[in-house]
Amino acid sequence: MRQPISGIHHVTAIASDPQRNLDFYTGVLGLRLVKRTVNFDDPGTYHFYFADEIGSPGTILTFFPWPDAQRGRAGVGQVTLTSFCIPEQSLEFWEDRLRKAGVPTEKPEKRFGEEVLALSDPDGLRVELIGSSSKGKLHPWSSSEIPLDQAICGFHSVSLCEEGYEHTARVLEIMGFRKVAEEGNRFRFEVGEGGPGARADILCVSEARHGRISAGTVHHVAWRVTDDESENAWREYLVEHDMNVTPIRDRCYFHSIYFREPGGVLFELATDPPGFAVDEPVEALGESLKLPVWLERYRGEIEKALPPIEMHKPGRIPELGKSAS
Repeated sequence: MRQPISGIHHVTAIASDPQRNLDFYTGVLGLRLVKRTVNFDDPGTYHFYFADEIGSPGTILTFFPWPDAQRGRAGVGQVTLTSFCIPEQSLEFWEDRLRKAGVPTEKPEKRFGEEVLALSDPDGLRVELIGSSSKGKLHPWSSSEIPLDQAICGFHSVSLCEEGYEHTARVLEIMGFRKVAEEGNRFRFEVGEGGPGARADILCVSEARHGRISAGTVHHVAWRVTDDESENAWREYLVEHDMNVTPIRDRCYFHSIYFREPGGVLFELATDPPGFAVDEPVEALGESLKLPVWLERYRGEIEKALPPIEMHKPGRIPELGKSAS
């Protein structure tokens, strides 16, 4: 049975230096590294998963860090803004924290009545912190130095950069999204119960260049489905609507299908289960390198190929203001 999509599951992006990427998202933004594994198609590359304390769907930002990756170009056919939700009263806290870490921010602005603090990570990935009165049922990482009442509360939304509007809007509507607002060239859609974590904005910028995927850009956005049965039903439904959908793929912590919406953004549908505690306890998430069973026999070779990393040390805010070129 095809259960409704409930919102964002995760966003996956490309980074360059793995240590700097780890330091920024754990040491500056206060997310938890909930899984340290590898790119299943390129096992010599890490796959980092940053999220809340338990790795809840709707809080997960993942990275493939390729040390020699050149800077990509954000543009048409990509997610160009990955937006997190923060408590309304925490904007000043975050401005101060980011300044101390040497991370430039833009002057806060209002969007759909909410305060938006925009910044770039060390690879140039555009990230936003948006003040919201709705936190949802999430679990900020209690071991972070960031007070729980100031902590990131999961995703707020993603912005799809498009040349046009109608074709992408049609696919979102097929997926159960509905248009709820618009401001200028930005059109907001929500799915499921709506609110933070269940939003996608279509940003129409017909004059923009097409994006180039590499460091500092988003590879794909994944949407939440309840289970394998629903995923199968969604696959059949999307194929009936002329989407070119991959077979179901086992990602160990969820099962996935992929397709491109007409504007070029790569979409994934990912199941909520089995989750990140399937191969290590919640209290030890991210502390050791985890490999899928089919790669376990190559562990020695993989560990030698991966760059060494040092986990974030409590009490230290990394100074990360200088981005890679």
